[in-house]
Amino acid sequence: MEANRPSSSSSSGPHLISEESTLPSYISQTDGKPSPYSLSTKSDALSTPEDKSDEALQTRAPSPPNRSQAWLRERRERFSAANPTLYNRYVAVKSDLHRKLNRRRVAPKPLLDIHIKSRGRTISIPVERTIVRFTRLFTAPWIFAILVVGYIIGLAFFTRAQYFLIPAESFIGCTTTFWAANNQCGLDGQNCMPMNTSQVFDFRCPAQCKNVILQNPRTVGNEQIAFKPLIVGGGDAEGTYRGDSFICAAAQQAGLVSGSKGGCGRLHLVPDFNDFLSTTSNGLSSIGFPTVFPLAYRFSADTSLTHCSDNRNAALAMNIIITSFLFLLLRPKHIILFWSLVCIGFWHVSLFSQPQRNPPAIDEIFGRFLPTLYVAYAFWRVAFRFTMPKVTANAPLESCVLYLSGFWVGVLNNLTFDQLPLSRLTSSDIGKRSGGIATLVVLIVVVTICAINQVREIRKTGWLPYYVGWYIVGGLVLLVLALLPDLSLRLHHYIIPMILIPGTAFPTRLSAIYQGLLLGLFLNGVAAFGYDPIVQSAAVLRQDATLGSLIPTFFTNTTTWNPSLPLANQTLTWGPLPEDPNSPWSGFSLLIDDVERFVGTGMEFALQGLNASIPHFFRLAYISDSQTGDFTKAATLWPNGTWVDPAPGPSY
Repeated sequence: MEANRPSSSSSSGPHLISEESTLPSYISQTDGKPSPYSLSTKSDALSTPEDKSDEALQTRAPSPPNRSQAWLRERRERFSAANPTLYNRYVAVKSDLHRKLNRRRVAPKPLLDIHIKSRGRTISIPVERTIVRFTRLFTAPWIFAILVVGYIIGLAFFTRAQYFLIPAESFIGCTTTFWAANNQCGLDGQNCMPMNTSQVFDFRCPAQCKNVILQNPRTVGNEQIAFKPLIVGGGDAEGTYRGDSFICAAAQQAGLVSGSKGGCGRLHLVPDFNDFLSTTSNGLSSIGFPTVFPLAYRFSADTSLTHCSDNRNAALAMNIIITSFLFLLLRPKHIILFWSLVCIGFWHVSLFSQPQRNPPAIDEIFGRFLPTLYVAYAFWRVAFRFTMPKVTANAPLESCVLYLSGFWVGVLNNLTFDQLPLSRLTSSDIGKRSGGIATLVVLIVVVTICAINQVREIRKTGWLPYYVGWYIVGGLVLLVLALLPDLSLRLHHYIIPMILIPGTAFPTRLSAIYQGLLLGLFLNGVAAFGYDPIVQSAAVLRQDATLGSLIPTFFTNTTTWNPSLPLANQTLTWGPLPEDPNSPWSGFSLLIDDVERFVGTGMEFALQGLNASIPHFFRLAYISDSQTGDFTKAATLWPNGTWVDPAPGPSY
């Protein structure tokens, strides 16, 4: 600034700053350019009496910054410019961190908008842009509103055709039987025997009953069956099945119902049938039982029921088409798209793929639906709102594939992950099935690779310490829950998405796949099984497995058995109750041919009522007032008089 310019002042006018006066440091100039804090962008004069007043000047003048703050800001800017790799983003101010995060949250370029450069020319194949251009007409909100109304009406008709055109009492589940396991039918099966053992029943089976299997070994005679449907018999000319066989699985083996569409049939009860033969048919195998059982049944196709087809496959096709249209054609606001996925997935599981009962209880479904909406909104807030808008922007086809591929795999968990030889992530289940440990190892490797890649993406944004901190807190909470006495930590498959979804709040293609898969798993879990607790007692986790209790000892064995005596003169004996005064056991339960024939405190049972021409199987357990202990494995008496001692260990 020129130092010798004449002053311009007036005694009568308002006092103005003279160009010869000493200017504050914050309006000084350097190299002829205005400083960041100059009062005017003009180069020679700050103000004149003709164009500015004191009031205008005071209005435009910023307050002078603190010298120490200016010095620190200058040093930080110089350091970050000179040492970009050493700049610590984690100590930056919060606004700076958000700016970096937003810079990383950029929409991925659509893969299907292809640009090929060859010999100086660019060949463009704008698949995504073409879809966007030609479908823009369908993005009008009123079209979406009409579709919503039409979808609800269509869903109502599907549900009516699925459940409400035949009597509700005709529906049976995939595990429905006439006879319960072990001694649950009472002495001589009195609690399970119908008044008329020649009754006829019409029934309807759902689809996919072949996939419903025993999760623990079940004893049939002297054999055990596990990890397949319980089917005993069916190999004779009339197709006779033991009364405790799964009815729908047996009907599918007999060819009466379809595995994909279910079906209807008629069941005829048969009393006291002997020698159930094994067979394999329609992809299902049964086990034999070479002795008598109080109740059996056969099938016939002459049912009076109509509307017997299970419509779950048609409903699935409709829902997949609708969700695809949402991504490709309608393209509503992202939060509306998210809520559409939540509602469609939840109601598909509740009404079609895995209803908790047949027909489904609509009031119970709504009881689970409301808390599901609250959890889903949390998913939107912590993850989906950061990823879905960026991934779906200008890429309807790609985002449709990314989100829906994982989403429907998760929603149809009963057909996908449930088919793996690993039913529950508990120590007792991991090694129970062949291939369970190998499956767990593969899952751990895949999850670890995905987690490492996701951590790498989070680190780029600067949010890694924030996420690590919260996941450490969550891990400590789980540790406390795992250490609660008399309870076991159980991470149901609806809980795992609640843990992992917050880590997918970053706009990458893999995050979109993860979000679709995890959202589908969550909806499947809460719709099919409800909000089971994260900690459960050992009794609940055990289900129908053995207790691990004491088992009695047969005094009758290969040494004491006299095969020369007729069966009518033989007596079966066993050891006394435990002498421990704290023992809960007060008596015995004896199963003969899988039916309870004795209950009490005695230690012997006369065999004169048994048929000597057929084999017999004996199992024994302690009982108390409230429960039955584990049964022994079966001791076998063959028709030729040979006695075979039971194998060591318990049975169910």
